[in-house]
Amino acid sequence: MSNDKEKTRAKKILDALKEEYPDAKIALNFSNPFQLLIATILSAQCTDQRVNIVTKDLFKKYKSPQDFLNVSDEELEKDIYSTGFYKQKAKSIKACCKELVDKYNGKVPDNFDELVKLPGVGRKTASVVAGNAFGIPAIAVDTHVKRLSNLLGFVETDNADKIEMRLKELFLKDYWILSSHLLATHGRNICIARRPKCEQCVIAKYCPSNKLISGKK
Repeated sequence: MSNDKEKTRAKKILDALKEEYPDAKIALNFSNPFQLLIATILSAQCTDQRVNIVTKDLFKKYKSPQDFLNVSDEELEKDIYSTGFYKQKAKSIKACCKELVDKYNGKVPDNFDELVKLPGVGRKTASVVAGNAFGIPAIAVDTHVKRLSNLLGFVETDNADKIEMRLKELFLKDYWILSSHLLATHGRNICIARRPKCEQCVIAKYCPSNKLISGKK
């Protein structure tokens, strides 16, 4: 399919999802850029729902990067234990907070290139923070976005960086942030990994993986 045809199909998919989920937004709870940064680090290999349960108390206890540096590794690990991979996450959070204190006066930089340099922060986390805390156009490729991008035939790869670049080619810049939310919301609600509800899908007619037309079970 030519690139123009693909862009047209991508727009139709986005339009249908916008109509279906007019209130689509990030699922993580936060009240400032720093909280979003920590929540996104915790969300690796963990549901946003679980992260929100943990951060409800976590953000009452830790209000600044320095607060995370003031406690022992063991105490922080205990506080974030239920998000999984707690030892690595505690290490990443502390390293990130140290950099924020040492280099940025305890503030989260409002610049993608600076965000992605922070310890424990990859392109996905930087994109989440840039887009949702600062309104900087970015596409965050989480597990849902990755899966749907492949199912919809936009890409044939699990490489998050390649998926991000391809989606940026297909979607207008004004919709980059929203596209992540729409695809993730649809992935959670309808296009569920092992039991997609194709019969309820508003974008089924644009989807080459739709089991109703492809004969796939």
